[in-house]
Amino acid sequence: MKVTVVGDLLLDVDINGTATRLSPDAPVPVVDVAGIRRRAGGAGLVAALLMRDGHDVALVTALSDDDGASHLRRALSGVQLLAGAPLAPTPTKTRVRIGSHPMVRFDEGCGPAPVPECTAEMLAALGSAEAIVVADYGRGITFNADLRAALVEAARRIPVVWDPHPAGSEPVPGAAVATPNLAEAIGAAKAAGLDPAGADAASAGKRLLERWGSTAVLVTRGSAGALLFASEGEPLPIPAPATPVDDPCGAGDRLAGSLAVYLGLGLGLPDAAARAVGDASAFLAEGGAASLGAASLAMGEGGTGTGGTGYRAAPVDTTPDGEWLAESVRAAGGTVVATGGCFDLLHAGHARTLAAARTMGDCLIVCLNSDQSVHRLKGPHRPIVSMQDRAELLLALSCVDAVVVFDEDTPEACLERIRPDIWVKGADYEPGGLPEARLVAGWGGRCVTVPFQPARSTSVLAEALAKVG
Repeated sequence: MKVTVVGDLLLDVDINGTATRLSPDAPVPVVDVAGIRRRAGGAGLVAALLMRDGHDVALVTALSDDDGASHLRRALSGVQLLAGAPLAPTPTKTRVRIGSHPMVRFDEGCGPAPVPECTAEMLAALGSAEAIVVADYGRGITFNADLRAALVEAARRIPVVWDPHPAGSEPVPGAAVATPNLAEAIGAAKAAGLDPAGADAASAGKRLLERWGSTAVLVTRGSAGALLFASEGEPLPIPAPATPVDDPCGAGDRLAGSLAVYLGLGLGLPDAAARAVGDASAFLAEGGAASLGAASLAMGEGGTGTGGTGYRAAPVDTTPDGEWLAESVRAAGGTVVATGGCFDLLHAGHARTLAAARTMGDCLIVCLNSDQSVHRLKGPHRPIVSMQDRAELLLALSCVDAVVVFDEDTPEACLERIRPDIWVKGADYEPGGLPEARLVAGWGGRCVTVPFQPARSTSVLAEALAKVG
């Protein structure tokens, strides 16, 4: 999907280390620095996450010509950068962590900035987008009159998701959803005349829905989930999965980006909001923005991006991700490929079959028998490897994009949900003789086989291990 992100660009610096002693100069810990990572923050984080999800991303922002900007350009390699002159230095936020615990943050150049310029290329990126995310960090980009006019026009055609900021501008009328957190919502509602004595999430959301003229307001409340306000009815509570959180940084960016994509794919607002809340929770469970140091937007000391795969949720909770992936690939005109099996004791034959299947389309989804399903099919001593580990091993292969676990003896119900264009099995099967062939043909798909790998099977490996034991 072609997504345009509009917003303020920040440079986030993570200094990570250990502390085992106090300074002789003052009773403060001495941090032995183990690593320094520079990554894109603000609207840059939204753009980087969407790019990692496989979308075509343009970032409409302001970018200086200082050293911080050079780090941001490297961190955002692959994102189409369309920037006006900010007339201000790159805002930089430096966080110091001891282990996983934040200790202190230093902000440089984060004060008020002049409204940046707007170019014809920036406006064109709004006109060609299929969805827009406005990530306002209070640095002036959303105050530009030309950009605001273009956003008003875009909101009539496509979903515009607006993540507001206390120092930023109000969302444009007609935005699909505004996504303030609870503190931002109450603060904005009070500024709009809400009685402070009765200010809470419900009253703030209703006031902002009237004030801003957006189609909906989604007030996020951390571990309590979110409240969705629309023009009719009572607010809809959206629970968040229980998630251990060391650092909530980036949750709002993950949510806003996912929400815009889901709406752009045509999902209804409650469904899109629920999925976006789930994505934000899963993102935090993986470590949030601080965990992205091993991925493409992390910058070593003076280095370039380190590469890495796209963000994925925890392997066992893969059914919604697999279905969403199939939907998004189809919506973009791509080909969905699926295969299935127990994959107990993953071996070279499996890897070759999966790699061959991935070359046939734009994504590969593996339908994986659950532990109970394997037990019924293979006997009381199987599986050898648990479902959690089998799913994790499959996702570790670069050719596998998602895993969907099913409890039945056959994958038909799973296939009904995914509806792949191509269903792949090993050549020890005849395509027309597969029990799934008629089902897959029902939605225009086809069954194909890939070469069988002789002398490579789970049974052979299991027998060999039994003899060794």
